[in-house]
Order: sequence, then C-alpha cells, then structure tokens
Amino acid sequence: MLNRWVVMPICLPSVLRRCHACASGRFRADGKFRVNAHHKLLDAWLLVLCAGCGATAKLTVMERVRVRSVRPELLDRMHANDPGLAADLLQDPVLLRRNRVALDWSGAWRLDTGGSDHLDREVVDVAVRFAARIPVRPVRLIADGCGLSRAEVERLAEEGKVVSAVRLGGKVSDGFTFTLKR
Repeated sequence: MLNRWVVMPICLPSVLRRCHACASGRFRADGKFRVNAHHKLLDAWLLVLCAGCGATAKLTVMERVRVRSVRPELLDRMHANDPGLAADLLQDPVLLRRNRVALDWSGAWRLDTGGSDHLDREVVDVAVRFAARIPVRPVRLIADGCGLSRAEVERLAEEGKVVSAVRLGGKVSDGFTFTLKR
C-alpha cells in the first residue's frame, strides 16, 4: 500500500538579505506590495520587513514595464496585497536572482503524513509530494515521518533498508518515492 505524504508551507519563508539599518540578515514578507506608475510605465515591489529593526526593503517585481503589458488580474492582486501572489513570487527563481536574495524555509513548512498507521508495518512505500518548492533533505522527511532519528535513517540507508531513486543526502524540492524496510 502506497502512503502519500505532503510537504506544505504554513507561512511565507524568511528572506535572507543584509539590512542596511541594523546589519540583520533576515527579512519577513507579509504580502504587501508597492506599485508606482510613471506615466505609461509601471514599477512594482514586494515589501519585506527586517526581523531585527523593522526597516522596509523592496524586492523588485517589475521595473519600467508598460502598463498595457501587465495583465489586469495581476495588477489587481498587487493592489489588493494578495499573500498568495507574494508566495508565488517568492518561489520564482528569476525574482530571487534579480534581487540577490535567498529563502530560509526553516519553521515555514510541515509534513502531513496522513496519520501514523504506517509506523508499525514491516515495509512502507511512500510517495512524497511538495505543495511548494521547499528544499528539504529526504533523510529529514523520512526521519520526521517515521518517528526515527536522522542517524537511524542514514544507517538504514547504508544497510539498504531505505531505497529511493533520489540522493538521500542532498536537498530536494520535487516529489520522490522511497521504500523503508524494517
């Protein structure tokens, strides 16, 4: 029987960037946007707040874009400060690269295993799906979902009792499957 686990976000991740006011390296996004028009050109930013001092920084979403080329529903979502749009934009690697920031997902996600009925079986087949692009080590997911320590999962992997097509030591953000034999 195949178990289905889901890694899902519970809040927006922290933005890793140096603060100009207090030298803190962490910002939090709360889904607020600033849109500015210059005649027929439009600028849009996602606002983030410093976790140390509360100073505001802007992540560029659009820069000098013609108003007619922006989809009206996108503009409406920015004017409404849609937190879903902020979450989508923080997942965009182009936006992260353009603004030279990274994300810290620690404490911003949870693993939904659908219950603990799989813990007492000898062989457990699991398909892990990600609701968002959250980079997590498979060893950590297996340990959290099966109630084991990470060292125990690594030992089981060395013995061939944890089998997966993905490398268990690295981070993944796409779905994968694994089999655990006890």
